[in-house]
Amino acid sequence: MSDAAPGLSYRAAGVDIDAAAHAMKGVAALVRSTATPDTLSELGSFGGLFRVPVDVKRPVLVASTDGVGTKLKVAFTTGRHGTVGEDLVNHCVNDILVQGARPLFFLDYVGVGRLEPGVVEELVSGVARGCRENGCALLGGETAEMPDMYAPGEYDLAGTIVGVVEEDRVLDGRAIRPGDAIVALASSGLHTNGYSLARRILFDRMGLGPDDGFPEEDGSVADVLLRVHRSYLRPLTPLLERVRGLAHITGGGLTDNVPRILPAGTAARFRTASWEVPALFRVLQREGGVERAEMFRAFNMGVGMVAVVPAVDADAVAAALNAAGETAWIAGEIVPGERNVLLD
Repeated sequence: MSDAAPGLSYRAAGVDIDAAAHAMKGVAALVRSTATPDTLSELGSFGGLFRVPVDVKRPVLVASTDGVGTKLKVAFTTGRHGTVGEDLVNHCVNDILVQGARPLFFLDYVGVGRLEPGVVEELVSGVARGCRENGCALLGGETAEMPDMYAPGEYDLAGTIVGVVEEDRVLDGRAIRPGDAIVALASSGLHTNGYSLARRILFDRMGLGPDDGFPEEDGSVADVLLRVHRSYLRPLTPLLERVRGLAHITGGGLTDNVPRILPAGTAARFRTASWEVPALFRVLQREGGVERAEMFRAFNMGVGMVAVVPAVDADAVAAALNAAGETAWIAGEIVPGERNVLLD
């Protein structure tokens, strides 16, 4: 090294360890607010400790990892970071709920180019809120500052959830039979899928900005796009013994997700006239010139979760879900087929 060249530091290379430590102080209280009776460690441990609940006789652990996708681009553009963490938790909760599991704990990961004051705390506040509302502990996580990986103002957000179910209560769809009814639960919007296409239509083709009113909807474009991905844990948990299969309608829509739970020799027939597709999706289809089949693969089209139940229980299950504050209806039935979806 030349005598005239100054010594280098991690901060000079773009990573401020002191700023990261300061950000974590604001996060600690949020993490503590999610602790459950089985949480055995606090933030700062190398690994999170969690006791398998003693009330589960033959526990099967169910785990899932996911992200928020390009919905994050809307958060970057608007500077509204408080809901995407909740989206992340709810998405993961739904992914293990479909196998009958209740969540135990959650781990988050934030990768960022530069730690901006308040952003990490805002992100984690959403994660913590999602954990509290779903009764799971935010057991730990990682925040990585990588200035050469992310553009200024951008970050990535991902999470892992672990839940538990009794071995004899695992939902795997094997009990589904032709004649069973399909009960649909309404989504709150796009949830966390289809944003690459939606943004192309709204921002590029229609020329709208985040603060512009969303056509035929209440609220701005940002308001509609940042609606929180619903968790269906609370309304569905009391009904799981009456359910033969659950499908979380994420990327791939009804077309690709429902077949994941169908046993051989069955298909799912949906009566699309049984619900009014929300204005959000009608606008996207019209303004983007998107074909109907593509709409049902790219978006949830107003259906966030599907429950397959015996036909004799369908009315009671739908009524119980509506009484719990959901919008639920009988949307179709299981018919003989080859593990596919039929859209009438």
